[in-house]
Amino acid sequence: MIGAHNVTARAGSTHFGTVSGFVAIALWSTTVALARSTSEQLGPLTAAAAVYSVSGSIALLRLARSNQRRQQIHQVPLKYLLGCGIPFLSYMIALFLAVGLAMNHQQVLEIGLLNYLWPTLTILLSLLIQKRQANLLLIPGTILALVGIFLVLTQGSHVSWGSILENISANPAAYSLGLVAAVSWAVYSNLTRRWARDTGQGMVDLFLPITAVTLIVIALLTERGHAWSMRSLLEVGFLGTATYIAYWSWEASMRGGNFTLVTAASYMTPFFSTVVASLYLHVTPTANLWIGCGVLVVGSLFSWASIGAVRDASGRDGTCPTPLECGGETRNFKSTL
Repeated sequence: MIGAHNVTARAGSTHFGTVSGFVAIALWSTTVALARSTSEQLGPLTAAAAVYSVSGSIALLRLARSNQRRQQIHQVPLKYLLGCGIPFLSYMIALFLAVGLAMNHQQVLEIGLLNYLWPTLTILLSLLIQKRQANLLLIPGTILALVGIFLVLTQGSHVSWGSILENISANPAAYSLGLVAAVSWAVYSNLTRRWARDTGQGMVDLFLPITAVTLIVIALLTERGHAWSMRSLLEVGFLGTATYIAYWSWEASMRGGNFTLVTAASYMTPFFSTVVASLYLHVTPTANLWIGCGVLVVGSLFSWASIGAVRDASGRDGTCPTPLECGGETRNFKSTL
């Protein structure tokens, strides 16, 4: 009876962890749509500052409840704080600015997918930063990811370099920031996974409040005041809370869920994000964008598979399925909530 009870408890725990992973994926899929909507109402910097103020406040509440977490923060090396904190902050600012500066909702979809180059870039950079080894699947994976972005950026016109350059030249700042976001998260993912071994876990609870304070200062200095509405308040509250809950849910998934199933599902986030943004922003994606999105997803999966079977010296796999797994809060993390 006791054995049967333990099996049932483990099955229930696995089910909860798996569902938590799907919750995280669903919440992350709302980021681009709500980032654009709040940016249109408040300005990109003010919107970002408000959203991360909510996330940062939740993080501070968690720190206040956990003496262990506070002690770990005091022991974090300076190289980790700067080396990981700067790309983390860069990602948050670049993504909101890129989405906010898009000239129309079609560009929002394109920039959102451009940001999802980060899985492939993470794998590529891991070869240099973490000395990972990859098999030959990385080559077609990288090519497919780039072809996917190539198709996305044609905006439904004739597929050629000229059409892409014409599209990008119409709004170079937004597309450049989208690429900066992808590169920044790839760098953060690798450095955190490398250095978090010394700290035991990632420092999202520290980085979120720092991001909020930085954005508040920048917004106050650069953007004029905006009138708040009930809609903007609700969207900021939802996105800020969803951002933190997604991190917490993914942590629970990595600790006790079906790792393979949830990880595979996470690579569908670009598709889910595009669907949500299309519906919420009332925009019809072009055929090229849908095809490019699919090719990007397949390329990301190939890149992941190219390194998924390779183990590092500690016995952990070399995969980097999502921001949080790459961010050092792995399956071995013990909850301090």
